[in-house]
Parts: sequence; C-alpha cells; structure tokens
Amino acid sequence: MAKKVKNTKSTSKTVFYKNPKFQKVLGLVLILFAFLLFVSFLSHIFTANADEVLVEETIIDDFGNETTIVNEKNALGKLGVILSNFFVKNMFGIPAFFITFLLTVYGANLLFSVKQFKWKKITYHSVFLMFYLSALFEFVRAILFPNSFFHPGGYVGYYLAGAKGWLVNNLKFIGTAAVLLVFGLSYLVITFDISFDKILLLFKSKKKKGNATSNNLEEEGDVPISMNESIFEKDKIDSQTTNIDEFLDDDDNFDDEEDEEGSVDFVIKEKDEEGFEKVNKEIYDTNNQTNDTDEDLELDIEEAVEEEAVLSDNDNVKSTNYDPTLDLSNYNYPPLSILENHGGDKVNIDKEELENNKDQIVETLRNYKIEISKIKATVGPTVTLYEIIPAPGIRISKIKNLEDDIALSLAALGIRIIAPIPGKGTIGIEVPNANKEVVSIKSILSSEKFKNTKFDLPIALGKNIANEIFITDLTKMPHLLMAGATGQGKSVGINAILVSLLYKKHPSQLKFVLVDPKKVELSIYNAIEKHFLAILPGEEEAIITDVQKVVATLNALCIEMDDRYNLLKDAKARNLKEYNEKFIKRKLNPNNGHKFLPYIVLVIDEFADLIMTAGKEVETPIARLAQLARAIGIHLILATQRPSVNIITGVIKANFPARISFKVSSKIDSRTILDTGGADQLIGRGDMLFSQGSELVRLQCAFIDTPEVEELVNFISSQQGYPRVFELPEYIDPNANDGGGGNYSDDERDELFEEAARLIVDNQVGSTSMIQRKLKLGYNRAGRIMDQLEDAGIVGPNLGSKPRDVYCKTQTELEQYLS
Repeated sequence: MAKKVKNTKSTSKTVFYKNPKFQKVLGLVLILFAFLLFVSFLSHIFTANADEVLVEETIIDDFGNETTIVNEKNALGKLGVILSNFFVKNMFGIPAFFITFLLTVYGANLLFSVKQFKWKKITYHSVFLMFYLSALFEFVRAILFPNSFFHPGGYVGYYLAGAKGWLVNNLKFIGTAAVLLVFGLSYLVITFDISFDKILLLFKSKKKKGNATSNNLEEEGDVPISMNESIFEKDKIDSQTTNIDEFLDDDDNFDDEEDEEGSVDFVIKEKDEEGFEKVNKEIYDTNNQTNDTDEDLELDIEEAVEEEAVLSDNDNVKSTNYDPTLDLSNYNYPPLSILENHGGDKVNIDKEELENNKDQIVETLRNYKIEISKIKATVGPTVTLYEIIPAPGIRISKIKNLEDDIALSLAALGIRIIAPIPGKGTIGIEVPNANKEVVSIKSILSSEKFKNTKFDLPIALGKNIANEIFITDLTKMPHLLMAGATGQGKSVGINAILVSLLYKKHPSQLKFVLVDPKKVELSIYNAIEKHFLAILPGEEEAIITDVQKVVATLNALCIEMDDRYNLLKDAKARNLKEYNEKFIKRKLNPNNGHKFLPYIVLVIDEFADLIMTAGKEVETPIARLAQLARAIGIHLILATQRPSVNIITGVIKANFPARISFKVSSKIDSRTILDTGGADQLIGRGDMLFSQGSELVRLQCAFIDTPEVEELVNFISSQQGYPRVFELPEYIDPNANDGGGGNYSDDERDELFEEAARLIVDNQVGSTSMIQRKLKLGYNRAGRIMDQLEDAGIVGPNLGSKPRDVYCKTQTELEQYLS
C-alpha cells in the first residue's frame, strides 16, 4: 500500500536510508567491519593461548589512579581479543568466518548499483553451515584430538556434538556420526541436486572399463559414461538489483495513516542509467510495492546419460572456419577514452519541482471537474512522465483536449498527453524538466547492455523517459527515416548511429555509402575510406556530394543487390546472415564467385535536396532498395529537414517502417513523418520520438561532439586499412549513348569476347554478373565485354535489372557470325 499524500509539501518526511549515498557508505562500513573481523579471527587461531592468559600490569597514572594494562597478542589488539573470543571461542569456532563473508556480501550489494550476490540464499546456506560445521568440527576433535586446547567448533559445536554435547550424551558417538552424515548428505542433495543413480552408474561403468579390453569397449552397451558430464547442477540465475529495503521488513518502512478526503496517491519513480528502479518511500503507494524475487525457486534439470561416440578417421581432422577479420588482423577497436562525459549518468530529482507540477496538474483537472485517483511520476533526463488514473466515468478525450490548458498552468513548452499509454491503464502527461540532463554517448557505449548486445547492427539512440538505455537493431528496422527542423539534433543523431556502429563492427563486416549534398556534415568520415567506406569505380572521394553521382551510386547499389541475390540463390540461403555463415564454414567455393559479404549502410543526410533536383531518378532506385535489399544486408538511413508529402512520398513511407522525428514546426510535418502528432510538441536539443510499427517512444538522443568524431576517425585511419577502397559495381547509364555499345572494332574486343559470347548463347541469358562469375572477371571488364556483345548484335540493350535479350539462339548461328 502506498502512503496517501495530501496536496501539501510538508507531509512527507525524508527517508534517509533510501539515499544512494547513505547505502554506499553503509556498504563500505560493512566491508570494513568484515575485514576487521577476518583479521581478528585469523589471528585468534594462532594466538588463542596468549589471548586466554592475559598478562596484566598495574601502574599509577599522572593523576594518581591505578590503571590496568592488558598485553594481548591478537593482531587487532584488545578489540581483536574481544571480537574473536566472542565469535570464535564462545560461538562458532572456525565457521565464524562465514560471518565475515556475509558482511562482505551485504556490503558489496549496497556499494554497487548492480546486485552482486543473492543475499537471501547465501544467508540461508551460511547460517546452516556455521551450525553444522561447528558440530562436525567438535565431533571430530572429540574423537581425534580430545586433549587439544583449541576448540575448532566453538562453544556452539561443543554443546551440540562435543565430548559432553547434547547429541553424544543422548546418542553416543555412533548415533551422532549417523545424524551428522544424514544432515550433510541432505544438504548436498538439496543444494546440488546430486543424482545417486548417476554415481552408481559411474561406478558400474568404471568397473566395466577396468575389466573390459579395448575391443570390448566398442561393443554395444559397454561404452562408458562421458567423464565431461557434470553430476551437479549449478545455479546461474541472473543478478538483480538490490536495495536497502531487502535488509528491512517492508512493514517497517511505512506509516499507517488513514486516507483523507482530497488526498492523491503520488508515486515518484526514477530509473538510473542501467534501468534499475529506485523508489522514493516518502511518497510511495504501498499497494504498488514490489515483491522480492523468489530466489529459492530453482529449475531442476535431469541430464540424460550420453553414450560416448566412436569417432571415424575423418572426424579426427579439424576443419577451420574462415575468419574475414584476418584481412586486418591487427585492427584495434576504438577505445572509450576517446569520448567525453558531457553529463551526469544519473538523473537529479527536484522534489519541489515534482510536487509543484503534480499540484498544478491536479488543480487544472479539478477546475474542469476531472477527478483522478492516482498519479505517478517517472523522471527522465529531460522530461518527466506523470501517469494518472482518472476516476470512473471520466472520458479520456476530455483530458486529451486539455493539453494547452495544462501547458499554460505549468508555464512549460512541450507538454504532450498520451491518452491512454499503450499497454497500461493510465494516461500520460509528459512535462519538460526545468534542469535538463545531457545524455552522453559514452555512458551508453560503455554500458553492459551495449557491450553484450547480440544485435547484428546495434545503434545506440539514447535514453527513454525512464532513463533506460535504448538500443535497437538496424537489421530489424530494416530502414530508417529521420526528420527534424534545423538545429534540433538530426546531424548529432546521424553521428550517434555511425559512431555506435564503428565501435561495434570490424571493417570487414560493414561498409558505409555516405551521401552528403550539403558537403560539410559527413566529410569528416572521408579519412576512414579504406576501412569502412564504399566508392564508385573511378571516383576519387568516397563521400558523395554530386547529384548525378548519387543517381549512379543508387543504381550501382541496385546492381550490387541483384548480384548478391544471385549469390544467395546459388548458395541456397535466404538472407545475408545464412549466406555468410555458410561461407565462414567453408561450404561455399570462392572459385564459383562466392565471397564474404559485408553489411552496407546507405546514409543520405539531406534527402529533400535530392528529390528536388533529381526526382524520380533518385526515388525509383531508393524504392527498389527499400523493397528488396533487406535480405542481402543493404540498409538505408534517410534524413531530411522538410518532411513534406512531396518529399516523403507514399512509396518511401511504405518501405520505411522505422521513423525518427526530432522537433518539427507543425502538426502536419509530424503526421507526415510519424503518422501521428507529437513531434511538434518536442522541446528540441535531441528530444525525439522513435516509431517502429505501432510503438512510439520518446527518447533523448545521445550526444557526441564534432571533436570526438574527429578523434575517433583519426584513431581508425591511423591503422592499416585495405589496399583499395571497397568498390561498388560500375553503373553505365543506358541513355548516355542511346543504347549503343561503343562501336568496338575487332582489335578493340576483349580476348575473352568469343568465350563470353559462347557462354551467353549456351545459357541464353544476357547477364553481366554471369560473365563475371563464370569467367572469374571483375565487374568492369565483364561490363565492357557485355557492351562489345551488344555492339556486335549478339545481345540486346540494357534492360535495367533484367537480363539482356540474346539474339543468337544456337552455337551454329554464333560460329557463322564469328567467322
């Protein structure tokens, strides 16, 4: 149950133990105490005799008083004597070291933001083992070392199972030994799920193995159990967050107060950079208190006994997989030290601001006779989400229409109402924070979430409204459309996407095709052209700025797409990932034209400028790529300042399901890019909406400054790159010379002209890529041979992505022509 809070600011009291700083200090204190106990316990084992017989001296101090001085041998002095005597001698003996272990666990859980240990389970095991081992040690001492001065089990073990202990007095030594054995085995069975059947089978197989000859081992039924099979099941439950509440009874954290008329449930919930919840108890609704995860619930898995396989001669030969990264085996990924921390990792909460906003929202709604039963605040880096539950009978549309009135009462820009929040029975009111936090890209790239991601092309976009890191996979989008007015963060967003890919991928795995009509935004990446960029044949610079070269580049990507689909067809693979896996496992022969295919990401910084100057010449190949290129690893990112309907046409929108919108100037632009309003209500400076399908998420874009990008590019370019830039296929404009082949003379024809002609006539397919694969030629030479065949009248003109018509139908007809 949450505590009801009146609409005043004075009813809440500070819960000091919820302060993260207090928890970290307490964690350090617990670890310090554990260390002191460990030192005193360890010293007591060697100095117990000296500490027992204290040497006392009496002296007269300066005031004439008698003072007793104790000369002790414990490494921790008098305090060590007191602690070790209490815990080791008078309590558990050597098992008292479990106390130091427990204190270390509790301290580490409080000190670190991520829960390092499952403290409940560790506590259960430690307490049991302290009592059990104390009894066991004293029982062994009573039998083997009855005259020893040191009690390894302390007084607890002595009174349980010592020579005059309760068990020995009642059960004698044999009965006590049996009880201790059963308790020990029971603990092992419960903890490690020991299978006695497997142990019995193991002994049987060993017996057979000892009696059988090597020939008998190959007979059915005599194959021994695999020694690699584990008998014990290990617990591998993921670590979870910890909080000081786990050390306290939940009922002690709240005051029982009666609900008063006019009070409103108000919950403030924040999340740190790793997405772990923190709850402000002073205004917490106890109805919503989270339950501890049942850490004792384990999944018991019984493993089947596997028979040892008999290897054939061929199985002894190890097959080595192809590694594309060996081409640049000395390549080093960029270090995170290149990046800077532009803002704090945690969100600072202004409780006074939250209370004021809450009061204003509640008052505004009541002015329109709208009562709410609960309100909750989730604090993000730039925006706070207030979730409200209206009273029964209140129409949602009535609250949605009060967007401007709430903005007026809060005197804030960028108010956005989500009615209702998808997947929740609440209505959301997003209010910008007075003090906005900068989300540094370093905090995202250094997170475990990004480092351990399994995405093929992970892009770090920023943090959501709950301060959770937001990472998505470009291959699942599969294409991205970005829009935003000038100065609202669009260029920074493009840099964040490119940088996150550069930190995650090797040059052999990824190539960029960068189109920059403005000529200044992406030119900084020119230095890594021999590592990550792709280029048109014959071009000097990889960054494309000329419109006509953009048309040629897009059509070259279409040719690359068609060639890749032909390779996938030959390899019987459905997508690029399957194809590359087959090639890595050496199931595809490079002599047949197969090769490792990197991902290609096309980035166009100002798409509107291209549409205005080239129109259909640009839109048509982009639409083709967007429709077909997903499976072969070509992904598109288009950005524009003007998301109008004549720029983002229906064909483009239909093939770009993933959209990002920074602040735009009008609701019409917002609907054009997102199919809904809201982008016009953003506050700028990286505030954005991300849409993928029906999901709409508000994010604060990760920030990276230009000097950081320059240093990153310099780090990559200073390393050894490929000898040549990755070349796209050559594209020849069919309208450049009215479809003519160039009027080649016999002397100008390629030496493989006749062989290529016979190949074309045999297959009746006028395909440049087929000539390239079958004759093992480069694309440029294969294209020239195809032009010569066209000039000779053997094949027809270029038909775009379709094969050319073959005019010679038989080899006899071809030979007559050639002669």
